[in-house]
Amino acid sequence: MLVKPRMPKLFRSLLLAGAATLLAATGAAAQETVKLGLVAAMSGQSAKSGEAIVRGLSIAIDEINAKGGVLGKKVELLVRDDESNPAKGVVAARELVQREKVAALFGGLDTPVSIAIVPFVNGAKVPFMGVWAAGTPITRNGAAENYVFRVSAVDEIVDIALVDYAVKKYAVKKPGMILINNPWGESNEKGLKAALEAKKIPYAGVEKFETNDVDVVPQLTRLKQAGADVLFMVANVAPSAQVVKSLDRMGWDVPIVSHWGPAGGRFSELAGPSGAKVHFIQTYSFSGKLAPKGEAVLAALKKKYPEIKSLADVTPAVGIANAYDAMHLTALAIAKAGSAEGPKVREAFYGIDKYDGLIKSYAKPFTPSNHDALGPDDYIFTFFKEGEILPLTN
Repeated sequence: MLVKPRMPKLFRSLLLAGAATLLAATGAAAQETVKLGLVAAMSGQSAKSGEAIVRGLSIAIDEINAKGGVLGKKVELLVRDDESNPAKGVVAARELVQREKVAALFGGLDTPVSIAIVPFVNGAKVPFMGVWAAGTPITRNGAAENYVFRVSAVDEIVDIALVDYAVKKYAVKKPGMILINNPWGESNEKGLKAALEAKKIPYAGVEKFETNDVDVVPQLTRLKQAGADVLFMVANVAPSAQVVKSLDRMGWDVPIVSHWGPAGGRFSELAGPSGAKVHFIQTYSFSGKLAPKGEAVLAALKKKYPEIKSLADVTPAVGIANAYDAMHLTALAIAKAGSAEGPKVREAFYGIDKYDGLIKSYAKPFTPSNHDALGPDDYIFTFFKEGEILPLTN
């Protein structure tokens, strides 16, 4: 029979004391920063969106930490790649909240991913700040205690803007809708129909397509035969590019008024020259004359990321700007709460009176009945030119 040698009592006591000291030191180290998490698409066709969000958050964190951080601690950002997959997004959110103990989460490009995360964060009582995904149900999710906030577009408001733009720019009479077949597409179908009904404008039809479709000529042919004079498009980078290429194959030169999906990646490269014809909505542009804060942020970006050689390398600006303002607002809430505890931070968001941001000056950006900091006056229309997103005017 194997007998384990008995550890001397004194040695055992010293070992236990050392372990306790190590655990205490580890725990103290874990409390030296305020951890914040990001779940976003860091790979795939929409990787530029994740890159832009990280840049915007990081520039804001640098500014916050230079002034002493939050609650007397430095802010630390932990990033996880959701690969535009809702299941992976939920796993990443759980890991950041339950293992890393983040004080708040930031969300990325994809509405389906954010919608999947919403029930978890509301149950965990951890603030979730959207900086891109525009699906209306993300913030307007019906929870009795809603922990989801957003500095980004909102589909039902965007849809009104899309219709208004099509009326002013193209005098639209009978538009068609070409929408991605997922919750984001569904959200915009509802919003576009309501916006068109408000203006008494009929629509030619609604066509859906999948992310991996390489040809949408059949759907577009039906819309053409139904008399569509403008297309409302809702899809991210790769599927939007397939719509443009399918139109080229058909030889159908029809105006496209799009949600901001094309901005999230290599759209101009994937869509080809005709991609420049797509007019899409944004919340910010670094092009043209900038306000002092815009100049300061652009300078900080160029200093922190030497690979930025031109404004084409600051695309998509919307991801940077939304994330930058969202980080500062979140830091203000944590500071106002005097705590990183979720319920206290949630209440503190409502107590923010003013913040002079990159996109605009925010006055009472959040209330218990409105968790969206941006509204209909905060949108601009843009297009791609040589890889750069430039503002449009009517």
